[in-house]
Amino acid sequence: MQYRSLGRTGVQVSTLVLGAMNFGRIGNTTQEEATAIVGAALDAGINLIDTADVYSGGQSEEMVGKAIAGRRDDVVLATKATLPMGDERNHRGGSRRWLVTALDDSLRRLGVDHVDLYQMHRWDPTTSDEETLSALTDLQRAGKIRYFGSSTFPAHRIVQAQWTARERHLSRYVTEQPSYSILQRGIETHVLPVTQEYGMGVLAWSPLASGWLSGAIRAGQEITTNRSGFMRQRYDISVPANRAKLEAVERLATVADEAGLSMIQLALGFVTAHPGVTSAIIGPRTADHLRSQLAAADTVLPTDVLDAIDAIVAPGVDLAPDEKHDTPPALLDPALRRR
Repeated sequence: MQYRSLGRTGVQVSTLVLGAMNFGRIGNTTQEEATAIVGAALDAGINLIDTADVYSGGQSEEMVGKAIAGRRDDVVLATKATLPMGDERNHRGGSRRWLVTALDDSLRRLGVDHVDLYQMHRWDPTTSDEETLSALTDLQRAGKIRYFGSSTFPAHRIVQAQWTARERHLSRYVTEQPSYSILQRGIETHVLPVTQEYGMGVLAWSPLASGWLSGAIRAGQEITTNRSGFMRQRYDISVPANRAKLEAVERLATVADEAGLSMIQLALGFVTAHPGVTSAIIGPRTADHLRSQLAAADTVLPTDVLDAIDAIVAPGVDLAPDEKHDTPPALLDPALRRR
């Protein structure tokens, strides 16, 4: 396992992060399975576990808490808030009112007195940066969180939040968690240059592109991954973007074979090769998934392989632009771009 500094915090974290989104109802993972996955990951050298309050309605946090009991000091523990936790309109977002409650709820489910990294799961356009950052700064001073970060923020919002922290003398986001893979490289044009400028740690989620780069999806085969069962549109080959992804996967498979690598090693090695990326978040649903992903822990891609990847998916290109999660609201709602 390789380790890197998490931004400028001085905290050393593994280049592979254990993501716990599949723990619970989402991945049909039991507590026994989750505990075994966490134990194997820690034994392999992974030291950062990432979850969120919204994953299976809090079930993931509960399972992570039970799985790390007795090993809390070995874990850099990260969770997230802001996405809706039920139908109540104020049980979401980045307001002080909600974040204070959400964090206490997360600490209770995790069975800990603090988390090491508390992340805003999405940018909340209805709440000012000053409101959110002041609440997070107070929670940090209270000892309930050590650091805080953002997740899937557009580049301009990352810059604005850094400016607000400096102008208002508040603590700042020290990490960003964007979606990044060989098939979705758009953050190379805007987010990564900004995070590098501010010395932020970057924890990349979906490095296997929701299974497209796992080796389980190939031309001429039925797509039967767990996620394809409830996100069918993203795996429908009649959709042009999905056809483009499949064509890229076939060419990437050839590159992997010629380099003596699995598709998973190629995909994770690509993400962790970028100098602006700290770690890649893996989200195994089973122990077998974890073993196949741990095989990439020490993968370093040579220049010729990285060049071959660039020739298949150009730097800064998203093969599925509609699947981006940091799109400015005005691009999605016509009313926001018309007087």
